[in-house]
Amino acid sequence: MQNSRNYSKFAAHSFSMNVLRTKDEIGRYRKQLRHEGSSLGLVPTMGALHRGHLELVERACRENDAVLVTIFVNPTQFNNSQDLLKYPKTLETDLDKLKALHCTVSVFAPEVSEMYGDSPSARTYDFGNLEGVMEGVYRPGHFNGVATIVEVLLRLILPDRVYFGEKDYQQLQVVRQMVRQKNLPVSIIPCPIVREADGLAMSSRNTLLTNRLRKEAVFLYKMLEEVKNSFGTKNANEIAEFVREAFAAHPDFKLEYFSIADAETLLPVGATDETKKYRAFIAAYLGGVRLIDNLPLN
Repeated sequence: MQNSRNYSKFAAHSFSMNVLRTKDEIGRYRKQLRHEGSSLGLVPTMGALHRGHLELVERACRENDAVLVTIFVNPTQFNNSQDLLKYPKTLETDLDKLKALHCTVSVFAPEVSEMYGDSPSARTYDFGNLEGVMEGVYRPGHFNGVATIVEVLLRLILPDRVYFGEKDYQQLQVVRQMVRQKNLPVSIIPCPIVREADGLAMSSRNTLLTNRLRKEAVFLYKMLEEVKNSFGTKNANEIAEFVREAFAAHPDFKLEYFSIADAETLLPVGATDETKKYRAFIAAYLGGVRLIDNLPLN
């Protein structure tokens, strides 16, 4: 937990909005933090910040002396070039949102060439079953790209803690495994999904929806709630059939996958075990915008 005396000392410096662009600048920033004896929390993002991101930052501020937010749209985790082109890029707005927080935050917003050189490419990892289900099936290579940039950032920044939202739950499990495999000295801090008032999981992609489709998008969360209510009274196959039929009757949505899985291994559930935790996962397209969500079931 953050030492209040150290935090006050650090906050007195002019670090309220320090925007770093290069690895050399990160090196100097990290050296200063070590000199101060300050702990560092890292919040990796691809920008287009929303309330969910800001809650990660605020938690990091409570638990560390200093916080660094990365804003970097990582090309190696997009297996669809059009998806990469459409991804919202709102750096100035993001900086304004971070400045409005009541805590000391620095930002690392590098160019692609700074992180990858002239030819962005992902490393290859072995995540076993974690990459053979759900996102791993429909977005081949995605997790290699995610793990590549996260490993690069962790080795460069050397944070004490790094914060991830549970909306990208499979990504969270992949990062945990990569950190274990590479023996990286960092604590992974999972944070609950932040939702809109109607239940829709906050996502940068929500901004791509029209007003009409935004109202329809809550159907995703309502389906997960119905799944949770059915879990324990119906088996997984019956629930999956119900979900498929519900989406088939909804003309604006195209269901990509639905799964009830072990919360640790992400393997689809057969017979349930009272000693294990389970989650429901869903991905669907709405007006060409891909949305994902998940919900703990027990």
